[in-house]
Amino acid sequence: MQAVDANGFQYAAQALADLARELAQLGWTPATSSNFSSRLNADTAVITISGRDKGRLGVGDFMVVDLEGRAVGSEHRPSAETLLHTQLYAHDAGIGCVLHTHSRVQTVASRLFADRGEIVLAGYELLKAFRGYDTHEATMRLPVLPNSQDMQALAAMIDPYLKRDLPLHGYLIDGHGIYAWGRDLKEAGRHLEAFEFLLACELDLWNLRR
Repeated sequence: MQAVDANGFQYAAQALADLARELAQLGWTPATSSNFSSRLNADTAVITISGRDKGRLGVGDFMVVDLEGRAVGSEHRPSAETLLHTQLYAHDAGIGCVLHTHSRVQTVASRLFADRGEIVLAGYELLKAFRGYDTHEATMRLPVLPNSQDMQALAAMIDPYLKRDLPLHGYLIDGHGIYAWGRDLKEAGRHLEAFEFLLACELDLWNLRR
């Protein structure tokens, strides 16, 4: 395993903390929910410690885990959903940041479309905010997966979607929230913001069609 660079940890943790405070102000991380991580190197990632208020995070609220989700050099307990982060890092060396939030829009959309198993996003100009999508004529299929407290079971459900040919930058969990990722924190944040906007549009359209 590669040694953890202290300066790299400090930088990644501070950047995640700063973003987390912005997301908390938007109301996307209620009641200590949500978790955030960044890749440190080929073997490790920095991730939020379990149960911390995401609107008040500092560097001390993060820890290092390996790609099996095990703590590295810490007695703290990582987020209960750490495996869902490390699964992505292990799957694709190009993924550098994973953001998980629980906004009202994300949660309602996950409930509304759970029976379909996916949300089809097509015809939106904002699809071009996602890497690999360069036209509004593209179609993105955002998976909506059943919730489970068994992270191994959830990871197994996600795995087939990760192996599809189409670019995938996120998924919803029923009654839960969204996971969004990117090559770095900036891209992951852009993907998360685009998902939030497009899901809000889909909810508005659903209400208009009723």
